[in-house]
Amino acid sequence: MTEEKKSKKRKLIEAQEAGSEEPDSSEQDFIIKPQSTPPLDTSEWPLLLKNYHKMVVRTGHYTPLETGCPPLRRPIGDYVKHGFINLDKPANPSSHEVVAWIKRILRVEKTGHSGTLDPQVTGCLIVCIDRTTRLVKSQQGAGKEYVCVVKFHKEAKESDIVKILQTMVGSLFQRPPLISAVKRQLRIRTIYENKLLEYDDQRHLGVFWVSCEAGTYIRTLCVHLGLMVGVGAHMAELRRVRSGIQSENDDLVTMHDVLDAQWQYDNMKDESYLRKVVKPLEALLTSHKRLVIKDSAVNAICYGAKVQLPGVLRFDEGIEPKMEIVIMTPKGEAVALGIALLSTAEMVTCDHNSCAKIKRVIMSRDVYPRKWGLGPKALEKKKKIAAGEIPKYSKEKNKVPTPPVATTTVSPPAGAPVEEEPMETECSPDSVTSEAAGKKEKKKKKKKKDSKSDEEAEEHHHKKKKKNKKESQSDEDLIEDNIHKKKKKKHSKETAEVET
Repeated sequence: MTEEKKSKKRKLIEAQEAGSEEPDSSEQDFIIKPQSTPPLDTSEWPLLLKNYHKMVVRTGHYTPLETGCPPLRRPIGDYVKHGFINLDKPANPSSHEVVAWIKRILRVEKTGHSGTLDPQVTGCLIVCIDRTTRLVKSQQGAGKEYVCVVKFHKEAKESDIVKILQTMVGSLFQRPPLISAVKRQLRIRTIYENKLLEYDDQRHLGVFWVSCEAGTYIRTLCVHLGLMVGVGAHMAELRRVRSGIQSENDDLVTMHDVLDAQWQYDNMKDESYLRKVVKPLEALLTSHKRLVIKDSAVNAICYGAKVQLPGVLRFDEGIEPKMEIVIMTPKGEAVALGIALLSTAEMVTCDHNSCAKIKRVIMSRDVYPRKWGLGPKALEKKKKIAAGEIPKYSKEKNKVPTPPVATTTVSPPAGAPVEEEPMETECSPDSVTSEAAGKKEKKKKKKKKDSKSDEEAEEHHHKKKKKNKKESQSDEDLIEDNIHKKKKKKHSKETAEVET
């Protein structure tokens, strides 16, 4: 065994010595061999950049611009203006009061919420700040989840309650209660899922969880549950557990947290607490399908242009036409919400087409520089417009025509020496000014005629009115005269009868 080990060591040493010898330059091949770059692992990247490596790559060729900023690295002023708060609403104040208080605390221009909660209800209330208010409608229409405490008026079996809750799934008729923020008319709302969590026989209290459509009244649901059980019931307590994509487990904060974070920033210049309380708006869009565009196309989309395929870098799998998607930059910023016009398979096969139209622009204009109108075709068009080759944009229509230059030859007198070059005399500038003055006078005359015609029309209208008045007055006078004559005849007849 020892001899085998020694032979192996000798072979290794000889191989190392042979490898250490540098080959001659004549024998060496000067070739760059292909190298495989390790794939990016973006499974732990934040917000919209999560799983970026799993997206379909259309092209990787683009020029990154210095403008723009990743959402988590924005300056604190922009960070707050492009953020939202996942607030734990306290009981007693209304949703509008809470939103107004946050607006006053953070000293911002706009605030909005993701759906009204009754004063006694607690739980998730998404408060959008400034630019994030553009996403309020999409959050108000998202699904909601609640945990409710229902009070039954009499004894009820737990098995009956479970069976009836299972039947109360799908589309249900509802009329809002007497005290509500909407009009009391019959409407249909969808219950996606519900389950009984706990039931107390002694106090006749039940706790159930429900996932429902936006606009569902849980108070009416509790009343319907009591009617179907046959004992009657009403809602004792309610808490919203999830609103849209945000739940109570996703960094829920209280009003005291908001107040303390702003105080800490004002007095101690510490941004850390405020950055924990306020989240960037991109956190609301992580469930949407993504479409990554080049930096040079961002400002055009902010001005309302459609998304064209040459400006697309990557896109998610599973995109279908008429699906709501989020348009983003390579830095992870949300530019706009759009509606897809092509599916993923069509985007892969096409070269030139519009792949999405804009539903709601989120990013402010001119954050990125303007890059449209700088291509070869646009520059050629600009040159043609400047040269006046395109009649639509030519300025020759507005130009005053210049009079032609007249040349006259003066004949010399008899006996005088003849000059070789003829004398040239140009038209005096007075002729040009006289023509311009004549045009001005014509315009003034036209204006006077128009004003005179307007005055004549007004006078004619007044005369007609006067005639109509006179006619109406003459008719009234005739009627009065007839009445007066009749009265005279009656009076004369009466006097004649008396005399007889």
